[in-house]
Amino acid sequence: MGNNNDSLPNINSKGVEQNTFDAIVIGSGMTGGWAAKELCEKGLKVLVLERGRNVEHIKDYPTATLAPWELPHHDSLTKKMKDENPIISQCYAFTEATQHFFVKDSEHPYEQTKPFAWVRGYLVGGKSLMWARWTQRWSDLDFEANAKEGVGVDWPIRYKDIAPWYSYVEKFVGISGNKDGIPHLPDGEFLPPMEMNCVEKHFKEQTEKNFANRHVIISRTANLSKGLNGRGPCQYRDMCARGCPFAGYFSSVSASLPAARATNNLTLRPFSVVHSIIYDEQKNKATGVRVIDANTKQTTDYFAKIIFLNAGTINSTLVLMNSTSNHFPNGLGNTNDVLGHYLMDHNYRGHLEASYDGFQDSYYYGRRPTGIYIARYRNVGDDKQKDFTRGFAIAAGGSRGRGKFTDDTIGVNLKEQMTEPGDWYMWMTGMGECLPYYENKVSLSKDKKDAWGIPQVVIDCEYKTNELHMLKDILNSGSEMLEKAGFKNIEAYDDNQAPGLGIHEMGTARMGKDPKTSILNGNNQIWDVKNVFVTDGACMASTACQNPSLTYMALTARGANFAVDEMKKGNL
Repeated sequence: MGNNNDSLPNINSKGVEQNTFDAIVIGSGMTGGWAAKELCEKGLKVLVLERGRNVEHIKDYPTATLAPWELPHHDSLTKKMKDENPIISQCYAFTEATQHFFVKDSEHPYEQTKPFAWVRGYLVGGKSLMWARWTQRWSDLDFEANAKEGVGVDWPIRYKDIAPWYSYVEKFVGISGNKDGIPHLPDGEFLPPMEMNCVEKHFKEQTEKNFANRHVIISRTANLSKGLNGRGPCQYRDMCARGCPFAGYFSSVSASLPAARATNNLTLRPFSVVHSIIYDEQKNKATGVRVIDANTKQTTDYFAKIIFLNAGTINSTLVLMNSTSNHFPNGLGNTNDVLGHYLMDHNYRGHLEASYDGFQDSYYYGRRPTGIYIARYRNVGDDKQKDFTRGFAIAAGGSRGRGKFTDDTIGVNLKEQMTEPGDWYMWMTGMGECLPYYENKVSLSKDKKDAWGIPQVVIDCEYKTNELHMLKDILNSGSEMLEKAGFKNIEAYDDNQAPGLGIHEMGTARMGKDPKTSILNGNNQIWDVKNVFVTDGACMASTACQNPSLTYMALTARGANFAVDEMKKGNL
């Protein structure tokens, strides 16, 4: 087979037939769940491998219905938890109520050449359990940018290639949103939009009046504003990252994996750490996957005609890099020194906060789990920036605080103030596109291994001049919008957070038109190993400034359907 087995003394082959499937999917999260659903529904017998524990919908959401006072520390992280987890405790979604879903720093170490906060969820469902759920389509402004600017490599697809798959995915996922008619942010298949509150409506009205090319819309979000296929609707609790017992938002645990399971074609194997993909040099194909049991450390080979690699950007690339053979000494499909390079993450460093004096007689219902969204307005249409290329979007939201406190508000006065609404305020966070740079990369450690004998990942990534110029404009133009809309006490700041905390890591096994400069073709196949598909964030050739999960899911559904068609034709 050509794979290096020197470090695997406990191989248990158990007979090829027993361990053979039509397809193997590595990973059970956002894209792994979609690959499983599509392949199972097409009649394939599918093995899904997940390195972490099993999670069952509802049963394994232990904090989903707890009030703050029912948690030992009222949903705050203790000093001990922060000290033990200096990396993951920086993540906004990591709290006392969600910590059981996240990988702890000490359990799965990695090396940082430059600061990079790698956020992971090793369990069935992956980060689809605690994602932020914002979903926007790309347009050809995004797919054509690399080619027009001579940056990175040209995408091998355009909007027309993925548009029907966006629609297909949206109809199953359930996206609440509004048809806004913004050319570079195409409308989708939406459930009814959630409603802006009064201060958000005011901000929208003033911004669109004062700035001709700026659009303020309700966020397009995978929260069900009405029931869909037995799921939802959303209960306006805004506790999504704990797991939703109402299935009011999309996760692979509540939606795509149950759809796969309903076909009776799914085999789900948790506690399965993937060591490598097995390559047969005589057949020029991958024949299976080498798996180490997370608990027993026993090694087993599983076999299939096609393999979908959906372990998450960095882990998918780790698997490819560790899949060495005589034919591919530098990693499966890596004939061109592209694998591992061009790592990207959205730049979320720019934040703004401001208060508003009006609307003292208004309030809102529940805790809407969505926000508002300011679509990209830089380097679009007539806007041309000289300091940076590409653009950014802004996530935002308005709400009311509690009470009007002074330094001596204590006792009875404090209690009374806590029952009264305070002032309105707005928050804003920029989401800047990051360009693909060769120097931003992941590699394998030469001397450090994890508990399963697999090399640790080394991450070397930073934001560069284009991203920093963009960040400056996020703060300046954001402040300008708030000021024009009559907000006060405007604070604009750079939190200097490291890459990784955007949790939108992309690239490192990119798609392209040329096997000399990319790992994957336009159908997400490895150029030189056509029966291996990579459809998670690793495949991305650029980041745009939209939240990426919708695009990952659409690429996965598209790739899986292509794979089945190719199998029927005898090409795989």
